[in-house]
Amino acid sequence: MLGASMAGLLAARVLSESFANVTIFDRDTLPAGAANRKGVPQGEHSHGLLARGRQVLEELFPGLVAELTAQGGIPVDIMRDCVWIQGDRPMPRVASGLAGLCVSRPAIEAGVRRRVLALPNVVVLDGHEATGLLFDGVRVTGAQVLPAGGTVHDVAADLVVDATGRGNRGPTWLAAIGFDRPAEDRVDPLTVYVSRDYRRVPGQEDFAAIITSPNPARPFGAVAIAAEGDRWMVTLLGVGSGQAPPSDPDTYADFTANLPDPRLHELLSTAEPLGPPMRMRLPASVRRRYERMTRLPDGLVSIGDAICSFNPAYGQGMTVAAAEAMELRDALRAGRAGLPAGSTRRRRRSSTCRGTSRSAPTWPTRRSRASGPARPASSTPTWRRSRSRRRAARRSGGGSWRWRT
Repeated sequence: MLGASMAGLLAARVLSESFANVTIFDRDTLPAGAANRKGVPQGEHSHGLLARGRQVLEELFPGLVAELTAQGGIPVDIMRDCVWIQGDRPMPRVASGLAGLCVSRPAIEAGVRRRVLALPNVVVLDGHEATGLLFDGVRVTGAQVLPAGGTVHDVAADLVVDATGRGNRGPTWLAAIGFDRPAEDRVDPLTVYVSRDYRRVPGQEDFAAIITSPNPARPFGAVAIAAEGDRWMVTLLGVGSGQAPPSDPDTYADFTANLPDPRLHELLSTAEPLGPPMRMRLPASVRRRYERMTRLPDGLVSIGDAICSFNPAYGQGMTVAAAEAMELRDALRAGRAGLPAGSTRRRRRSSTCRGTSRSAPTWPTRRSRASGPARPASSTPTWRRSRSRRRAARRSGGGSWRWRT
């Protein structure tokens, strides 16, 4: 198992059901508890867990959501308990049955890592960097690993799972053993995050999160999510040239005065900052088209950002990694034979990534605010989504609503 971030940890939990021993390698020195680390630079910015992600975590780790809640996480109905500003109007706050969790990325990862480390047949070796694959001419038989301060050595394995994230070298490793690199779809969102934590007074607000999405007419937005430690994780974001939010502590909150809904500005006008603003220029979203390749070695599976990395502004990454882990479990339960990266079944499984990527923004590429190839048409036309949002915003909170999960 190459990588000990969320995708790697969840995959390791699944692999523990089918293999006698699972070894996880990660180049970072992993923290003992909930702390930011170099390999997860987005960890200090706003995070939350969508309904499917929470459902998978509870299935793989019974009681974990309760543990995170006891540590200060906030269980929510994603529609009832959160304010969503789509366009320039708030969506109705009605019970949806979509159970999410407001909690920081370090807390979620620490909780999952603790549970994985408790498994008797799983070992985590941090400070170990994967540098290549072992190949016998038919299948991948292991990986080359470089421990910190040591020398590269070979590690044999029946299955190698690449969960090394956005910066993974899987295509390079494949080329080194005689295979083509996968084609890549790449979209640069030209988006800048600036995040800052504020003290939260429980019960002071009637919402657990407020999300104002950018749009072509207003290419900036903001997110505030309640988190453990009685704090608000606040992230301001701007899309395109000249739209970066301020990193100056004195003008940070002033940015929110330009948002269409006043609630976040009112919150920050009185809340106590807990630290300085932290800036991050979002990397490109990349989808590696392994499912289109006709020749790939047996014994290798990629997962998480190693297949498809999303614009973090949409909060999909952890939930997609969880869904992919469940697809991997289903494939393993059907039998290890026929689980090469290029098998028909594995390519079908990659549709989890393919389908979700359609919800990535299309308006930046249309308006030339983001760089990348022309995107294929979404399954739901943009004009129809916009009309649906406007109609939903006009509806009152009463009445009957049905939500698809």
